[in-house]
Amino acid sequence: MASEKLNITPLHDRVIVKAAAAEEKTAGGIIIPDTAKEKPQRGVVVAVGTGKKDEPMTVKEGDTVLYGKYAGTEIAVEGQDLLIMRESDILAIV
Repeated sequence: MASEKLNITPLHDRVIVKAAAAEEKTAGGIIIPDTAKEKPQRGVVVAVGTGKKDEPMTVKEGDTVLYGKYAGTEIAVEGQDLLIMRESDILAIV
């Protein structure tokens, strides 16, 4: 995914993330129905803005990141469901 270029560029300290798929099964092998699946909190960075004047960006394209459960805004670009969020919404790089 990181090698594909999007026709959208985030501004300043914004980052576009493709969320990882929600878990289908528990560790014990029980299948989780769609209504009980939790929103993923992990994803891959697909585009990065230029950063603020005094703060360069820490994340880069291709990084796997953890973010808050309700972080970002869901957008659809070129048929893909993505999240756009501020870099400060990202909790860690995995």
